[in-house]
Amino acid sequence: MSFTYEYPRPAVTTDVLLVTRNNPQKILLIERGNNPFKGKWALPGGFVDMDEDLKDAALRELEEETGISGVKVKQFRTYGGVNRDPRHRTISVVYNGFVSGELECAGQDDAADARWFDLNDLPDLAFDHSLIIKEAIENLNL
Repeated sequence: MSFTYEYPRPAVTTDVLLVTRNNPQKILLIERGNNPFKGKWALPGGFVDMDEDLKDAALRELEEETGISGVKVKQFRTYGGVNRDPRHRTISVVYNGFVSGELECAGQDDAADARWFDLNDLPDLAFDHSLIIKEAIENLNL
């Protein structure tokens, strides 16, 4: 696919909020292996390929970065703050899913690490992921 447009276009990404149902609830995060925000924690996610459905991109990125596959997710919200990514204009479609307990995970691809964190004790997060998690807690009754 090749297109030429007179106007710049934003990049599209997907992120995944994967949360356990057990108490206390935990959320899966990855440690970023690359800049921007290298060494900070973030939701698993990444750029959508040109020939890829949004949900497929979310599940692919989840598996590439954490090794987790076979989970069900549904679209939560879209985030498009102008300065959410310091590299360029990026819009993220966020998906959420629930699992019964902590699934085995490991940082892979561009993720240096992957871990489950208590929703009430999160590390400093990259991008606008603190806002995304805050809104998920409020709207998904986490």
